[in-house]
Amino acid sequence: MARPVTTKARARATYRHGDLRRALLEAGIALARDGGPEAVVLREATRRAGVVPNAAYRHFASRQDLLNAVRAAALAAVARAMEAELAAVPEGTPEEVARFSLRAIGLGYLRFAEEEPGLFRTAFAVPGGLEVGADPSSRGESGLGPFQLLGDALDKMVAAGLLPPERRPGAEFLAWSAVHGFAMLVLEGPLHGFGPAERREIGARVIEMVEKGLEVPRPAVSRKASPAKRGERALDLGQGEAASQSEA
Repeated sequence: MARPVTTKARARATYRHGDLRRALLEAGIALARDGGPEAVVLREATRRAGVVPNAAYRHFASRQDLLNAVRAAALAAVARAMEAELAAVPEGTPEEVARFSLRAIGLGYLRFAEEEPGLFRTAFAVPGGLEVGADPSSRGESGLGPFQLLGDALDKMVAAGLLPPERRPGAEFLAWSAVHGFAMLVLEGPLHGFGPAERREIGARVIEMVEKGLEVPRPAVSRKASPAKRGERALDLGQGEAASQSEA
């Protein structure tokens, strides 16, 4: 006679043996997707994984540890969204490829923010420095994270002669701040009520503004009249005075 399945056995079968960390991480990602970083709670992650809370501490010592792992996964997802846009960049001159690559980075970033607001907020709202990019789990298929992908696009701008080398240091922060600021105004600010088409149109203009602001400054067109133009004007004035005297 077969032994009946006990309740304890069913509980232990809710996650794959030896893969509890992955189950907890996936639960944390699902929580972040639904509610942002505030929703990532270790106890709820263990409940979704079907284990007692104490079991989680073998893999995540605290809620912050789980949140850091979820953040890394979210950053990798942002990177993959950027890479998807980069894959669609058409062939062209170095200048065209550089411009299209920078636009692709911005468009991928904004598209991810629109489609995955919870994960987007988790990726960038959790305290932590840029050193998170050293974690392989925070990178895309190219082996680069979002910040590194942006830097690579800016390096292409320099190589194409569009971005002066002396203006390259720190350019990531300028471009990132502008595009991220727009994304947050849409997600949590006064632009939240804008429709998808309007958001994308304004987003494209923000990216264009960043691109133009980084490029080599064009020489200002002088409004001072050339000697030839000044001579023509003097001649016109002289003819006008002569005509006035003859009429008198």
